[in-house]
Amino acid sequence: MGTYNEEEAIATVLEDIDEVTDGKAEVVCVDGSSDRTAEIAREHGATVVEQEPQGYGVAVREAILTPDRPVVVTTDCDDTYPMEALPEFLAEINDGADVVSGDRLYHGAEAMPAFNRLGNHAFAAVASLLMGERVHDTTTGMRAYRREIVEEIGWTENTGLSAELLIRPLMRGHDVRERPIAYAERLGDTKLDPIGGGAAIAKSIVTVCLEEQLRRF
Repeated sequence: MGTYNEEEAIATVLEDIDEVTDGKAEVVCVDGSSDRTAEIAREHGATVVEQEPQGYGVAVREAILTPDRPVVVTTDCDDTYPMEALPEFLAEINDGADVVSGDRLYHGAEAMPAFNRLGNHAFAAVASLLMGERVHDTTTGMRAYRREIVEEIGWTENTGLSAELLIRPLMRGHDVRERPIAYAERLGDTKLDPIGGGAAIAKSIVTVCLEEQLRRF
């Protein structure tokens, strides 16, 4: 998890992870907070890597590469994602999937602001058109990856990293599966600028799709 001023939710998320994994998960939080997020995370047994805020992708990259585990799961720390779905994600990996991606939009994502929901549908439509393959949620924060998959693809994006980590494996023929998940109202205030962030994500989707198309020639 990349964490930034999530003291209202971080304890709940870590307690839920601990419960559904029987305490076997190694949790890494890459934190640039000015509140008590890092302190609370440590109190709940997480490894905290403190980092000056440099954007979503920089934090998540560090969080993925820090643990030496064959399977890495990403999630947000605002209590919007269902930690009870983690065993199902891991079962898909054990069944042969390389990437398992949570589809927040399948059930409607009513807890998501309408503008964000519309934007996420648009991102998925653009990515599907450019890839020639249907995807439903390009920017979900909840995914499971085989570690070697994310290590081998060259990451380039920051704000659009979530889309990149779906698009590149899919366009390179890896077994990428979308799984419907519930999406809850977040605890605490959002940090995302829907206009600036949305533009950056759209640019990343177009750039990454075109790069991957060119790789095929």
